[in-house]
Amino acid sequence: MRTCFLFLALFLAQTALAQPHPPLKLWYKTPANAQIADVDNGWKDDPEWLKALPLGNGSLGAMVFGDVNRERIQLNEESMWSGSPDDNNNPNSFAAQAEIRKLLYAGKYKEATELTDKTQISKGAGSGNGNGTKVPYGSFQTLGELYLDFANSTPYTDYYRELDLHDAAVRVRYTQNGVRYSREAFVSYPDQVMAIRLTADKPGALSFKARLWRPERFRTYAADNQLIMAGNLSDGKGGDGLAYMTRLKAGHKGGTVAYTDAGISVSGATEVILYLTASTDYKLQHPTYRGRDHVALTARSLQQAMQKPYARLLSDHLTDYRRYFDRTSFTLFSGNDTQPTDERLAAFKTNRNDPHLYELLFQYGRYLLISSSRPGTLPANLQGIWGNKIQTPWNGDYHTNINIQMNYWPAEVTNLPELHLPFFDLLRSLTTPGAETARVHYHARGWVMHPITNVWGYTAPGEQASWGMHTGATAWLCSHIAEHYRYTQDKAFLRQMYPVLKAATEFYMDWLVVHPQTGKLVSGPAGSPENTFIAPDGSKSQISMGPAHEQQVIWQLFQDFGLVSKALGISDSWTRRIAEAQGQLAGPQIGADGRLMEWAEPFKEAEPGHRHISHLFALHPGHQINAVQTPDLMDAVRKSLDYRMANGGGHTGWSAAWLVSQYARLGEAEKAKASLDVVGAKSTSINLFGQHPPFQMDANFGTTAGIAEMLLQSHVETPEGGVLIDLLPALPASWANGAVGGLVARGGYNISMNWKSGQLEQVTVEARQSGRATLRYKDQSKPIMLKKGEKRVYRF
Repeated sequence: MRTCFLFLALFLAQTALAQPHPPLKLWYKTPANAQIADVDNGWKDDPEWLKALPLGNGSLGAMVFGDVNRERIQLNEESMWSGSPDDNNNPNSFAAQAEIRKLLYAGKYKEATELTDKTQISKGAGSGNGNGTKVPYGSFQTLGELYLDFANSTPYTDYYRELDLHDAAVRVRYTQNGVRYSREAFVSYPDQVMAIRLTADKPGALSFKARLWRPERFRTYAADNQLIMAGNLSDGKGGDGLAYMTRLKAGHKGGTVAYTDAGISVSGATEVILYLTASTDYKLQHPTYRGRDHVALTARSLQQAMQKPYARLLSDHLTDYRRYFDRTSFTLFSGNDTQPTDERLAAFKTNRNDPHLYELLFQYGRYLLISSSRPGTLPANLQGIWGNKIQTPWNGDYHTNINIQMNYWPAEVTNLPELHLPFFDLLRSLTTPGAETARVHYHARGWVMHPITNVWGYTAPGEQASWGMHTGATAWLCSHIAEHYRYTQDKAFLRQMYPVLKAATEFYMDWLVVHPQTGKLVSGPAGSPENTFIAPDGSKSQISMGPAHEQQVIWQLFQDFGLVSKALGISDSWTRRIAEAQGQLAGPQIGADGRLMEWAEPFKEAEPGHRHISHLFALHPGHQINAVQTPDLMDAVRKSLDYRMANGGGHTGWSAAWLVSQYARLGEAEKAKASLDVVGAKSTSINLFGQHPPFQMDANFGTTAGIAEMLLQSHVETPEGGVLIDLLPALPASWANGAVGGLVARGGYNISMNWKSGQLEQVTVEARQSGRATLRYKDQSKPIMLKKGEKRVYRF
């Protein structure tokens, strides 16, 4: 009887979570206007481009406008980077550090800042102040444009376009001159090709010209019945850098197809399928970064894709994509989606409550990660893989003072751990140049990073110390290693990454010094990312000894090193030394006003509503501060957040998204939702791309992670050695009914839940590995112990 009851309960749980879900689509009744040219300004968004719909397979990206008479498909390839490897390490840096520390200890912040600004910077042009296209740092760039000119200007009716998140496909339909036209586009990972199918419901009604173009450094030519666009990007030193190639070919039913150097002409067809491949000769291999045979690669991918029937090409794409996307579901809305996405977003600016928009934002972040980060590709950058400029904002690079980390916050908890792997590939690649930076700048062992990097192994500070002196980046990046393990329990991965983690601890052991007044280990000279304080001498400064952020990320690194070493059975003099040093670190301090201090001294903020909340890393994404073990610090964090918000904090997309997770960790459901609403109402484009502004994709990923954090938390370890799994810890009142399936808790547990009238009804837990944990819902706790593969249903 008990077995039958368990089976019935499990069946009911799965049935509840498998109820029909309204389509997850971004859809519109109007096209993006492909006739309006982009502005030649990397820091200014193009409104029509932000209406186009993104496709991607991790390496090849596309923005589909869906215009009728002249279609534009803007193209990207993940490694389209100008620039080249360069030595930016500053040999004059180390000699000044002791003097800077002496000045800081003496309270001479003005002099310390001046010396820091002169010496703790990169050699050379650095990132070009975020405009690196023409210097060796380089910039992520557009691959170019595919234009389809239908030579028709007559009116059209019944227009519809969509991005189907379940299919990772863009579809367009309209009627013109009595003909019903349809388009379908997707970018396949298995076949490494973009396919675009155009059809007409009357024979011979499809005619157009296709051409490839980019703003600079390209030529097009016809060869082997293909249209080819090729060229070299600038190396930033006056020569040629990366080589790239794009190939386009048309398959057709009816009519004729002709190829010239200017483009492809299609006449009198009923169906046309365009196949596009692209690559560069980039290879993530320090120090050469070149050598991939992009010519053969693009030719082979094109040939193999065209050997498949279109239906098989689409089917293989759907099978591959859905094995990621379908792992996790989130339902708040039970009606029909009858409102176009642009209208829905416009209404949200005033109503601030749209259950279906929350679903879309959650799943859109997952969609974008699947589309911009696959095993074997480069990681998602500041713009994922989508950018329409030669000079993208901030070079479209990898910012390591939160942005690339935020890109991967949703990877583990929303069941996409494989997509995290490109992050670790980049991390490993940075250890060699980072070791040289550690040696030159700090005369230290190990390896070090600063706030920015590119595909060329840049690890030096920025060209301005005010933002570029971020020595905490290495520790923050390395926190992802232990996080991946906590979720996956993958020890083979740990063995691969252990040298990276250990070398990071070596750097910080050489970087830390004993504070002469407190006797604690502190880092410095160091900053709290991009923030400024008013020193006792009246000067404005970013540099001090032992700022909270850097102390916290180092604490987390040492904590993680202990966890990983224990998991691998490593116990030696170095693990003991790290554990001892962790206990000697200057820890979080509470100021006289009850707030968590951002700096080791009670400095006045120059900007009380600063966008970064770096001193709250220990709450999220770190684990040092939590409600179980440090309740007094939780109160200080709460006061700090409220103060920031009262002074205008959270005013950029990514910072508002970070606040969602911060308030969720505090159990402040309504404030978490309010921050989520700010993202939706103020920092979301018509195509749901996040805004800094300008466009920046970390807000999308941070929003998905924030919603997950509102529904599930597992960052606290129990005294018994398991994890505390908090269920619906920050559920807002307006999300009274809903369900989520396939979230993942640390320890390796798949979690599915449904709730009604604001109350949890049941939770299904499936263990990936044998282990113990504690489920907690409000004031109720249930210890659980499951074997690998075991699944159970619990009610509260």
